[in-house]
Amino acid sequence: MPFVNIKLIPDGITAEQKERVIAGVTKVLQDELGKDPDATVVIIEAVESDNWGRGGQSITKRRAAS
Repeated sequence: MPFVNIKLIPDGITAEQKERVIAGVTKVLQDELGKDPDATVVIIEAVESDNWGRGGQSITKRRAAS
């Protein structure tokens, strides 16, 4: 059973876009690896930019500096 966990900052991402991502990832696993779509689990985790860091700074702070 494939398990895919996608973490992203939710800025402006709609429910419809998430549905397309879930469908697309599931299809890639079916087409490329022969995985059963009914056994494929895709989780999208929305992580606020204050809780996501790179280079020692939160994404919120990095965005404010640019």
